Amino acid sequence: MNKEQRIGLLNKSVEDELAAVHQYMYFHFHLDDQGFEPLAKLFKRTAIAEMGHVEALAERVLFLKGDVHMVAAAPVEAIADPAAMLAKAIEMEQGSARDYNCAAQTCGANADVVSKQLFERLVADEEGHQNEFERQLENIRRFGLSYLALQSFGAATAPEPA
Repeated sequence: MNKEQRIGLLNKSVEDELAAVHQYMYFHFHLDDQGFEPLAKLFKRTAIAEMGHVEALAERVLFLKGDVHMVAAAPVEAIADPAAMLAKAIEMEQGSARDYNCAAQTCGANADVVSKQLFERLVADEEGHQNEFERQLENIRRFGLSYLALQSFGAATAPEPA
């Protein structure tokens, strides 16, 4: 795998991460508007983490003397139902983890240890995000949307930290 192919692999990941940032911020805005503050905050935190992934990938592209492609890989899907949002997020995280595992193996097989380690770190992060989304979806399935509503009421009455 030559340098251009490595840069292409990294840029594909930048594009995927940007798509996740856009999708998760869309979910954040709509969940916040619906009054589901805790879930809205989860999507916002995850979007910020995905921005960190974009930064790490971009730094690697620039180190390799490439140009960073700052274009999202997919358009935002208009989803308003919290459970459907979580299902979409789980699907996205699973796809990213799968793709990054393959990218890590490819980089390792081609003596690019730094990119391999970057992709391995991203796999761990994406699996962590997936776990959080799965936990929330399971709670919605078990308790219904009242689970999110009750969390929001609790958040609204809790005192602000000093």
